[in-house]
Amino acid sequence: MVLSLVPTPLANAFVTAQELALEQRRYPLDLWLCRGCGHVQLLDVVDPRILYEHYVYVSGTSPVFVRHFEAYAGYVAERFRPPRGGLVVDIGSNDGTLLGFFQRAGSRVIGIEPAREISEASRRDGIPAITGFFTPELAAQIAGEHGPASVITANNVLAHIDDLDAVIRGIERLLAPEGVFVFEVSYLVDVLEKTLFDTIYHEHLDYHSVEPLVPFFARCGLELIEAMRIDSHGGSLRGVVQRAGGPHAVGSSVFDAIAHEQRLKLREESTFHAFDDHIRDLGARLVRLLRKLKSEGRRIAGFGAPAKATTLLYQLGIEPGMMEFIVDDSPLKQGRYSPGMHIPVVPAQALYERRPDYVLLLAWNFAQPIIAKHAAFREAGGRFIVPLPAVEVR
Repeated sequence: MVLSLVPTPLANAFVTAQELALEQRRYPLDLWLCRGCGHVQLLDVVDPRILYEHYVYVSGTSPVFVRHFEAYAGYVAERFRPPRGGLVVDIGSNDGTLLGFFQRAGSRVIGIEPAREISEASRRDGIPAITGFFTPELAAQIAGEHGPASVITANNVLAHIDDLDAVIRGIERLLAPEGVFVFEVSYLVDVLEKTLFDTIYHEHLDYHSVEPLVPFFARCGLELIEAMRIDSHGGSLRGVVQRAGGPHAVGSSVFDAIAHEQRLKLREESTFHAFDDHIRDLGARLVRLLRKLKSEGRRIAGFGAPAKATTLLYQLGIEPGMMEFIVDDSPLKQGRYSPGMHIPVVPAQALYERRPDYVLLLAWNFAQPIIAKHAAFREAGGRFIVPLPAVEVR
């Protein structure tokens, strides 16, 4: 084990008022390093049916992600030029936001989404979605009914899968000879360089880096041809994969990423021990600030209820009484209470109706657009606290 964080409830386990009396189980958050290949992962695996069948994260509620997925679809179309009418399959398609852009560009689309309510909403919006988990058997079924896929995508999904080998073999089975598999995933380099420890939670079993992925894909008959750093979720990796020996040359981004990872010493335990010390120091600073504000009679709220907020609150030692409420734009979370700490989640209008003095940005990676959108809150005397990558009051 190279890093042990505070055990937490499941990051998206928001509860109703009727469930407040029920104690929520906490699970270990311990990272382990494979000395053979350099891969980093959790060993404690929660049943995915518990995690995803009633999922509450919806991509389309975030304007930032809508724009991101529009640009994403544009990148794939321009760079790889899939045939018009070709099949695009999105694994973990959520509400179909990404597929909608491919569909409007003339592609046939199919989403794979285990969350029943969200996949039903996708179908109501005209985006075909299969409710379930992606498997080699499902891949064969889709290929038989719809033909091979010109593009397969999986965004913030590859970190969530226990049997990743089976999923990748399913992708190899479904992918057209000249097709591409494009994925985005939290990048271990960004976790360390940008202090993204709050992306460590039970849905994320794997913390990917490029060097271990190259031989992994090769074992499955595939080839990693691009490895690009992007800003999504505070810092992510976009990888592009083709069949081994496919039409595209391996880009310099793959070699550059591996060289950078080696300079960071991702295979050494001391790298993670130093990271742990840094997290503890940040937590001490933030708690001192919040306690000082509370002692002065200041009222504090939170902004954003992403999954990462659960890890952030527990790891930095923020006590439930420090925040009166959390605002979030997702109707699926409004009216519920945060995992474990049971802080009420309400619409953003509460900022103006209840007028807290300070707002702690739990969705801190969206600090700029949130602060810009709520300039009126600051003009009325309110202030935002950005906890990461350094504690800052704006």
